[in-house]
Amino acid sequence: MAQWTSAVGAPQLARLLSSHRSEAGGARRTPAYRALADGVRLLVLEGRVPVAARLPAERELAAALSVSRTTVAAAYEALRGDGFLASRRGAGSWTALPAGNPLPSGGLAPLPPDAAGTMIDLGCAALPAPEPWLTRAFQGALADLPPYAHTHGDYPAGLPVLRQALADRYTARGVPTMPEQIMITTGAMGAVAAIRALFAPRGERVAVEHPSYANVLRLLSEGGARLVPVAMGEGLTGWDLPAWRRVLRDAAPRMAYVVADFHNPTGALAGEEQRRELVAAARAAGTVLVADETMAGLDLDAPPGKPMPRPVSAFDPGGSTVVTVGSASKAIWAGLRIGWIRAAPETIRSLVAARVYADLGSPVLEQLAVARLLVEGSGRSGGQEGGDSGWDRAMEVHRERARENRAALTGALREHLPDWGFTVPRGGLTLWARTGDLSGSRIAEAGERLGVRVPSGPRFGVDGAFEGYVRLPFTVSGPVAAEAAARLAAAARLVADGRSAGGDIPRSSVA
Repeated sequence: MAQWTSAVGAPQLARLLSSHRSEAGGARRTPAYRALADGVRLLVLEGRVPVAARLPAERELAAALSVSRTTVAAAYEALRGDGFLASRRGAGSWTALPAGNPLPSGGLAPLPPDAAGTMIDLGCAALPAPEPWLTRAFQGALADLPPYAHTHGDYPAGLPVLRQALADRYTARGVPTMPEQIMITTGAMGAVAAIRALFAPRGERVAVEHPSYANVLRLLSEGGARLVPVAMGEGLTGWDLPAWRRVLRDAAPRMAYVVADFHNPTGALAGEEQRRELVAAARAAGTVLVADETMAGLDLDAPPGKPMPRPVSAFDPGGSTVVTVGSASKAIWAGLRIGWIRAAPETIRSLVAARVYADLGSPVLEQLAVARLLVEGSGRSGGQEGGDSGWDRAMEVHRERARENRAALTGALREHLPDWGFTVPRGGLTLWARTGDLSGSRIAEAGERLGVRVPSGPRFGVDGAFEGYVRLPFTVSGPVAAEAAARLAAAARLVADGRSAGGDIPRSSVA
């Protein structure tokens, strides 16, 4: 007997499909039933419609789409033939996957490193480790390990030495912080998951930037949050403050999630006055403002005499309104899986108490390595930091690599895809590119079969928004960046010609 985990209503499916229809592109006319089947197939492959979800009856979907029932019936039959739909008389139809297809995800899962020989992966915005600093940190961590090895090894709040090092670093950035305001987590995602569980249980409203980081959107929605999208400002100017004030006043979200420093995916940098005003608005509304600082150290083009804006937490140093998330994943290496939360001491105590039902604590050796990076060579004396730590030198390695990669990628895009629009951000690791008049989802699908993996815009939006965009990270350089752009251009041509669906497409080689 067929099983399904959820049902997709006709109005919801019509909304998701409308973005594909409005920006599908393509000079070749596609039959209406085939275009509908292609749209549903893409939604399943991207994880925006779950596998085993029951689809609307033919008559209901036809009415929602303002097409004939014959068109919907033919589309369903095409999906069954392609292996993307299963049906049983009297039980309806539900989405499926052809044999051998990996289960799709609405988030961004990195490809295994051994896939690099056949696929250029532009899905993961993370750089290789900065050496020799990472290896040196782990060598020092091994020397520091013996005293901890004589304990049970579970530190739900994190190792005291790392909590102190992070508190000192916030203090040096102008935000006086005690170790009691820090909790170590398993990556930034572990931090956001813990905060969501505490402040926004199932059914609560959570305001998010629109677009926003795909994996956090998925985490929040899977946790039962009711997402309230707030559009970003024009260009890379940060937030639309009037829109935020309206949402905070009218929707009264329990929590809001923002990336002020080199926003993912757009790369926008929120100004200092914007930060002050948003914190004040959140405080007045009783909304907990979660500020993700994962990208904060990646300032690639600091203009002379124009330093980075102060952290969002500088406008609420007690941490009762602003809860800050940090991570070593972008700053140092994603393989470290060490993140942290800065908040009021009572919030940290609540988060630590709840951790017994999650993972009990983060790996000790990795925490010692991060502490080594923060402390060793910093010139710290009496709690002051001299800015010459292993962390700072490792960050400079990353910034230089990201600058080179950004130049290579933007140059290749201008050569191979001159009709794509983008603004080069001052920092961060991502470029938000508009794909002309073509569907980003279709380009992503065709690109994967051509050997380049890129996330489409709707992964970063709510209800199918941003179909005309893709996100491109600064993770490849030189000939690989040129080849990635060439493959994307080939994918765009297939979409423009109406040939993006199905069939085997030969892959070119990496130069």
